[in-house]
Amino acid sequence: MADKTDTAKLTLKGKTYDLPVYSPTGGPDVIDIRKLYAQADVFTYDPGFTSTAACDSTITFIDGDEGILLHRGYPIDQLASQSHYLEVCYLLLYGELPSSEDLEKFESLVTNHTMIHEQMHNFFRGFRRDAHPMATMVGVVGAMSAFYHDSTDINDPHQREVATIRLIAKMPTVAAMAYKYSIGQPFVYPRNDLDYAANFLHMCFAVPAAEYNVDPILARAMDRIFTLHADHEQNASTSTVRLASSSGANPFACIAAGIACLWGPAHGGANQACLEMLKEIGTVDRIPEFIARAKDKNDPYRLMGFGHRVYKNFDPRATVMKQSADEVLDLLGVENNPILQVAKELEKQALADPYFADKKLFPNVDFYSGIILEAMGFPTSMFTPIFALARTVGWISQWSEQLADPQLKIGRPRQLYLGEMQRDYVDIEKR
Repeated sequence: MADKTDTAKLTLKGKTYDLPVYSPTGGPDVIDIRKLYAQADVFTYDPGFTSTAACDSTITFIDGDEGILLHRGYPIDQLASQSHYLEVCYLLLYGELPSSEDLEKFESLVTNHTMIHEQMHNFFRGFRRDAHPMATMVGVVGAMSAFYHDSTDINDPHQREVATIRLIAKMPTVAAMAYKYSIGQPFVYPRNDLDYAANFLHMCFAVPAAEYNVDPILARAMDRIFTLHADHEQNASTSTVRLASSSGANPFACIAAGIACLWGPAHGGANQACLEMLKEIGTVDRIPEFIARAKDKNDPYRLMGFGHRVYKNFDPRATVMKQSADEVLDLLGVENNPILQVAKELEKQALADPYFADKKLFPNVDFYSGIILEAMGFPTSMFTPIFALARTVGWISQWSEQLADPQLKIGRPRQLYLGEMQRDYVDIEKR
């Protein structure tokens, strides 16, 4: 816990209470209200917890006003352009960038745990073919605790480490199998000679009947998508993982809870919503119509993939993602894909329009990641599972940090009760 730097005074019903104030290394000061209920018999009221710090953390820092995203102090644009996903995983998990020897060991450890228990294939076949891949992932990841009993004791540091590696290693396999099952193709086993991103693409797009070679440009773009979605501080799904973990739940159940939360369209479905918007626009000639609607204050319509709820200036992830999007589109082309034609022209017109520049409504990471995944051939139903795959390391890093926190308590939010107070039961004949 940080050292107290000041004291806030709260005067309530004629009494004054001293509340400690802590200063973080970045971001606003925090008023400690933990003893407020015991001292003053009041709760604080904060729907959505948008003004509440529920934990302290050393993993990720975001300054939305300045467009800053740091992992362990390293800017996200540097990590995404100069590093790669598994190195960022190591950084998030252990706090420092690895030496070449440490990175080689870590990559080997992850690579050698990518297969899932053969009996788990039966879980996939229990779902309907038209089941959403996220529904499949919630079920399969939650069921992993039934297969890996030697990594569910959260009080054993070694078991926590084993669970961490298993989740990072097996999530691409689970996501790819969910995809293959949804399109009626046979599962493709992981390959130890491919890197993390290339292996995922191979499991998604290879078939037994033909050889499939992963293009390095596509593998690099996928790796950047993973990196740029690895962690994002105390968002809804991360808070869900922490809350589930606070009860002592096993790691697989906690990550399954995070996947379930991420499934919500207000959280993990932004890039899918962006692609659906592009499909709604349909053709390049209709773009001015939709831009005009977005600028009309009397029209509730807004362009998906522009601006960000957290980043009030610009999304620091978007610059690197735009570079990957350009590389992928140059490789695959847009001539035969009207959705991608609309995307490129919409980006061009919006960036040239002073209205969007003045309001800082720039294309964000969801806009560009949606374009990339569409160009690669993924259906929109796979966008959120890929997000979940990438975010697993963030969830497990936050989970591990919380379990090591001596201040850990089970999460128990309070409420502002507005219902009836005690009433006497009335027999049904008298109602």
